[in-house]
Amino acid sequence: MSVPGSSAVLRVLWLLSVFGTVLPLDGGMLFPRESTSREVKELNGLWDFRPDGSLNRNEGFEKAWYKRRLAETGPVIEMPVPASYNDITQDPTLRDFIGWVWYEREVFVPARWISDEGTRVVLRVGSAHYYSIVWVNGEKVTEHEGGHLPFEAEISSLIRRDPTKPCRITIAVNNTLTLETLPPGTIQYMNDRTRYPDGFFVQNIYFDFFNYAGIHRPVLLYTTPTVYVDDIIVETNFMDNTGLVRYKVSVQGAATATLKVTLMDKDGHCVASSNTPSGVLKVVDVKLWWPYLMHENPGYLYSMEVRQHACRQGSTSTYEDVYTLPVGIRTVNVTKTQFLINNKPFYFHGVNKHEDSDIRGKGLDWPLIVKDFNLIKWLGANSFRTSHYPYAEEILQMCDRHGIVVIDECPGVGIKDIRSFGNASLSHHLVVMDELVRRDKNHPSVVMWSVANEPASEMPPAEFYFKTLIKHTKALDHTRPVTYITDSNYARDKGAPFVDVVCVNSYFSWYHDPGHLEVIPIQLNAQFENWYGKYKKPIIQSEYGADALPGLHMDPPMMFTEEYQNALLQSYHDVFDQKRKQYVIGELIWNFADFMTAQAIHRVVGNKKGIFTRQRQPKAAAFILRRRYWRLANETWRLPPWTKYPCSL
Repeated sequence: MSVPGSSAVLRVLWLLSVFGTVLPLDGGMLFPRESTSREVKELNGLWDFRPDGSLNRNEGFEKAWYKRRLAETGPVIEMPVPASYNDITQDPTLRDFIGWVWYEREVFVPARWISDEGTRVVLRVGSAHYYSIVWVNGEKVTEHEGGHLPFEAEISSLIRRDPTKPCRITIAVNNTLTLETLPPGTIQYMNDRTRYPDGFFVQNIYFDFFNYAGIHRPVLLYTTPTVYVDDIIVETNFMDNTGLVRYKVSVQGAATATLKVTLMDKDGHCVASSNTPSGVLKVVDVKLWWPYLMHENPGYLYSMEVRQHACRQGSTSTYEDVYTLPVGIRTVNVTKTQFLINNKPFYFHGVNKHEDSDIRGKGLDWPLIVKDFNLIKWLGANSFRTSHYPYAEEILQMCDRHGIVVIDECPGVGIKDIRSFGNASLSHHLVVMDELVRRDKNHPSVVMWSVANEPASEMPPAEFYFKTLIKHTKALDHTRPVTYITDSNYARDKGAPFVDVVCVNSYFSWYHDPGHLEVIPIQLNAQFENWYGKYKKPIIQSEYGADALPGLHMDPPMMFTEEYQNALLQSYHDVFDQKRKQYVIGELIWNFADFMTAQAIHRVVGNKKGIFTRQRQPKAAAFILRRRYWRLANETWRLPPWTKYPCSL
């Protein structure tokens, strides 16, 4: 992790010597849920905030801002959490700020949490971009490298030292990207003082979305007993009408514990139980987890209640912990030509998305999440890909409940420089996949892992890099296929031999041969034939599309008009209809909605490839896609009346 400035490397070494290196966590990462033994206190709201505007971005460490209230060390402003900080103020320097920013909030911890020594208190940050250091009452409790994924620390002993004082939480966040981060980037210093002011630098990025920063997901305090359920691993299968749930429960804080595992249906009836920390639960007359539009009861979830009793070592006190995990019973398999869910062919007709909206940037926003799910189901889409990073776990929980299938992608976007294929980058990438799989392993909606998007996979180091990365991911989770997103250059791709599904992005008649729609049938057909001919693996068209400015019309169609976007999509769809009868197993439009990017001469206030505007209003292409997706669902699964199929389409 680097800090902007001429002596960035020295500062990195200093930070590592002071705070220690970042290592992957040993324990689990269960989503915080309230129960009879657990409580959750949200710390969302307004925090004190200050960017470190010093030339070296290091004043906060040099003057130890974390040792006292942030307001006592200089001016602060109010900043909402969760939210990106970039679009909150009218200050253009904050919108494009690179370096350390500081957040702080004082909270009162419930007295019973402090007085009960049998209670663990954990501080959890849902995600922050990209490097974070956390202090409680001036003492460092954790640090984390990378955005998009949660991190946490137990703070019980710290808050009990002086229970009369509020708990002061300080979080420093740095959004600097280097060639060894995910995503990668570089800092470029402009030293010509006839053209640039003193200390001027820019963050170069290799991805096409805005580099939003800040604390993007909820900050929580939650409790567990000191002997607690640390992790649960679930794998599911079925034979005939019997569901099989293989599970493993990990308990921390005691050498031995008594467990009661109960699997309940939606009505709360027990369908299977066990008293062992691992085993297989058999469910008679199982209700499988099915994707949206594939079954009359999609997204069916059982509840696995884990109830643990134990004595802490050296204590006579008994501790009970209760944790309930939603469980969807389903299988995923891949053949040379098909993607199978519950042994039936599944065709991805869905979207690519971004966590992106006005004002809050990438901050978690429930009204937006619910609106997006309503639009996805209105479209007749059954799937999406978390382009180009892991989305909030709250979104995956919605997918579980609604039956929306997910390709879960890590932040490996923009790996373009050969130096980003080195050992340090690979080591970090492996840790990120550890964290991603640990967080999302139990979500039935997640059917495939994506380890990167459009890397420079033709470079010689890519073969070892992706072979290692994909092998590691399969070792973490053998129940799901692994892919990465490539482009149409099949001949020089070094990583494709190791994936289970080929995911291809192509923008014929847009970035290539712009304006010439007539080339799409030829080039898209050749793309599919080349990829399948070489690798004999099923193919998903993981991106395709064209920018369209809402309300811009022209006939004959021209680029950036809604007519051109429609015509381009239709040309792709004609080829999809030929190939989906053979080995093409999906199509994901780029993009669900317009989104913000860095300022550039080829972007007019963001990327306009959405079929919805950034404010979630439909362009003409949304209706093209809606007619297609409902038709695909009807042709593939012969939808009965329960689907509310829009016959008027």
